[in-house]
Amino acid sequence: MSSSDSIKLQPPSNGKLITILSVDGGGIRGLIPATILEYLESQLQELDGEDARLADYFDIIAGTSTGGLVTAMLTAPNKDKRPLFAAKDIKPFYLEHGPKIFPQNNMILIGSIMKGWQFLTGPKYNGKYLHQVIQEKLGETHLHETLTNVVIPTFDIKNMQPTIFSTFEAKGSPLMDAKLSDICIGTSAAPTYLPAHHFQTQDKDGKFHDFNLIDGAIAANNPTLIATSEVTKQILEQNPYFHEMKHPGYGNFLVISIGTGSAKLEHKFDAKIASKWGILGWLKDGSSNPIIDAFADGSDDMVDYHISVIFQSVCSQKQYLRIQDDTLSGTDSSVDISTKENMNKLVQIGETLLKKPISRVNLKTGRFEECKKGRTNEEALKEFAKLLSEEKRIRNSKPPTTNKS
Repeated sequence: MSSSDSIKLQPPSNGKLITILSVDGGGIRGLIPATILEYLESQLQELDGEDARLADYFDIIAGTSTGGLVTAMLTAPNKDKRPLFAAKDIKPFYLEHGPKIFPQNNMILIGSIMKGWQFLTGPKYNGKYLHQVIQEKLGETHLHETLTNVVIPTFDIKNMQPTIFSTFEAKGSPLMDAKLSDICIGTSAAPTYLPAHHFQTQDKDGKFHDFNLIDGAIAANNPTLIATSEVTKQILEQNPYFHEMKHPGYGNFLVISIGTGSAKLEHKFDAKIASKWGILGWLKDGSSNPIIDAFADGSDDMVDYHISVIFQSVCSQKQYLRIQDDTLSGTDSSVDISTKENMNKLVQIGETLLKKPISRVNLKTGRFEECKKGRTNEEALKEFAKLLSEEKRIRNSKPPTTNKS
């Protein structure tokens, strides 16, 4: 399949499945899903040709924080109306720019003093380089211009509520049609690490809307549930993109959800330690931010549990794949250690994760447990690539359906 032969993904009403890709937040640990996505896209290319891209196969790509940036990279159009980045380009992007986004101070003593002072007086990093590189890569591209539908959660600190940026809403509400660069800067503004982001949008009548955004992980570090809920919302609103599909429901969903790893099994904290923490203790303990880690890991697992139960209830568990590693420890569990050694280790963790058996979280133990059939994540992704390729073939074999949304 060449670029000229590429046909825009037809709506689910032309096929059998609603396809969703979701990527968690996690800072520099975005190297882990970057490695997984490179493998998935390579499998699609084996089936459909070297020009195949992930945006050609998913109805919705969702991402939070670093996952939001990955989402934008995969779906923003280049001058040829093809994805700005192939999946294989994401890993080199992180390896090149990570050390400048999260600069590490080589003078250990001075560095620790400076970082301690910055922690008390402002965010750990000023975000200038991150903002610069995002604006440079994404330019003036707006949300409605993405090559497939995207969903990116943020949190508005002024209104104290989640703000969900959705392609569907952007098409009907110009004030939500923000620039992708602003959305990515907002969703990645992790408290204590990067500054909050303010920007405005304006509609044709001159009306303004203010956004005061911080990290989307405050609302949904794992955006899978928000993505599936967005589909339900669009069905209820009778969006033809979904509504004309016969009997749409969870049995028609195909979902791949990719985590950025966690350090749950390291057991860094316990009640005895936490009982002595005040405000600063909950915000900072060694290289960890306990309260932020707790929110992120807790919400990740609850989303996985919820989605797993729903898919099992409609006998569609084979159409949901969650790839996550809860065995990180030390510096590789940090969101901002961007040394060459640590980044290479994160890539290695992603490669190892492909070889591990697929697993599900057990909310009683908090651990990810291997599924009974013993397939590896790599084998599961190969099977999902075949399903995605077949779904695209079915849709493209029928006359294009006009998207009236």
